[in-house]
Amino acid sequence: QVLLVESGGGLVQAGGSLRLSCAASGRTFTNYAMAWFRQAPGKEREFVAAISTGGGYTEYASSVKGRFTISRDNAKNTGNLQMSSLKPEDTALYYCAASSSRPAGSTSARYYSSWGQGTQVTVSS
Repeated sequence: QVLLVESGGGLVQAGGSLRLSCAASGRTFTNYAMAWFRQAPGKEREFVAAISTGGGYTEYASSVKGRFTISRDNAKNTGNLQMSSLKPEDTALYYCAASSSRPAGSTSARYYSSWGQGTQVTVSS
């Protein structure tokens, strides 16, 4: 499995922006699709965005489409989630995940075998 470490979370006012990063190590990063999931207190984990192994295909949850952008830099073994126009309902613990079984990525968490520890994003109103 690939090891994942997230960074970049924090406190931001509504309407602001944050950039999350996910550093990967331990395995060939280009063999893994990447995704971001989030979990708010008292709620189930939900899909946010996914990107294919080569970066040419992306998918977003309807709640973040047009506001969030997922990307990856395979030369640096990193993935990113640029979040703009943040809303209080975006407040959650954000996790990056990697999948070797779904090269195009997936909205389903069950296909992701590697997970980071999470980074907290808090959006104040």
